[in-house]
Amino acid sequence: MVLKKAKRELEIVLRHIRVMKAVMKNQPIGIFKLSELTNMPKHKVRYSLRVLEQSGIIEPTQHGAVIKEGANLNELKEDLEEIKRLIKTIEEELKDV
Repeated sequence: MVLKKAKRELEIVLRHIRVMKAVMKNQPIGIFKLSELTNMPKHKVRYSLRVLEQSGIIEPTQHGAVIKEGANLNELKEDLEEIKRLIKTIEEELKDV
C-alpha cells in the first residue's frame, strides 16, 4: 500500500547499518567474511558496501573494507531523529482515520 515502499527502503537501510557495524568490529574485512558474519548473500553485502562507500562511510583497501577516517556517523543519527519526527507526525495524522 502507501507505506510498502518506505518499509522496503527502511529494511535496506537496516541491512546497510548491519554491514557497517560488522565492518567496524572486524575491519579490514572482505565480502565473503561479511556475508558469513551477517548471514546475508554476497550480492546484498556488495551493494551495501557500495552504498556505504558512496556515502563516505567506508573505503575499500587491499585487505578489505574499513571505516573511512573522518566518517560522519553522527549524521546517520541526526537523520534517524528526523525520520522519527516524521513517523510521529504520520501517526498523529492517522489517529482520526
